Amino acid sequence: MTPDEVRKLLERVRTGEVGTEEAAQELQMLGVEDLGFAHVDHHRALRKGFPEVIFSEGKSPEQAREIARALRRRGGTIAATRASRDVFEAIREVAPEARYYEVARVVAFGDPPPSSQDNVGAALIVTGGTADIAVAEEAAVTAELTGARVERLWDVGVAGIHRVLEHRELVLDAEVIVVVAGMEGALASVMGGLVDKPVIAVPTSTGYGASFGGLAALLGMLNSCASGVVVVNIDNGFGAGFFAGMLVRQIGRATQRR
Repeated sequence: MTPDEVRKLLERVRTGEVGTEEAAQELQMLGVEDLGFAHVDHHRALRKGFPEVIFSEGKSPEQAREIARALRRRGGTIAATRASRDVFEAIREVAPEARYYEVARVVAFGDPPPSSQDNVGAALIVTGGTADIAVAEEAAVTAELTGARVERLWDVGVAGIHRVLEHRELVLDAEVIVVVAGMEGALASVMGGLVDKPVIAVPTSTGYGASFGGLAALLGMLNSCASGVVVVNIDNGFGAGFFAGMLVRQIGRATQRR
């Protein structure tokens, strides 16, 4: 149940359309559901504005399916990340409308997300190289599922930084920029030095041996000399996309209040 749904329920109580006992029963269902192998957090949509997301890696398709079944009963936009095609097929047994974003490895189903205001800039997802696109797509799809408008800009790393400058309007239009890069991760610092907006840096495990599975990019981004750069963990496209979506929503609310 989202904050808007709670407000609507309280308004129905105020007008007498719903009794207090019936409303109390609905609110009692906002807690945690014990599936034996998982405790599903049904209160998360109210706290965070978005339901619990299923991290599928390490779960069996059957476990992902049963968590999806429990979440679907409560409505909202439901997502499963790091999902294989087997997980997708299992979730489709309980959510036939589910769609699979194969590059991002994300399954999504349920109610459409609330859209951000048209006059609010996008979350721009940028990659250093083509090899970073899978992580970047996880960020892009996640941000879209939260209701953000998303633009994509692939393969514009520091080996040819003029490629970024060719897309000045796209960069300047964005409200938040997610930079996804491996190797030494320098693109995040470069972007942070060019713009006056938040930059979310995502180090990837792309690179040769001395990149240590993304550790070199992570340390490079953490040591960025550019202000306004924050860093998520290696290959964490979901975390970056979710945070970008939150920022865009907050900007949208501030714009509406003006």
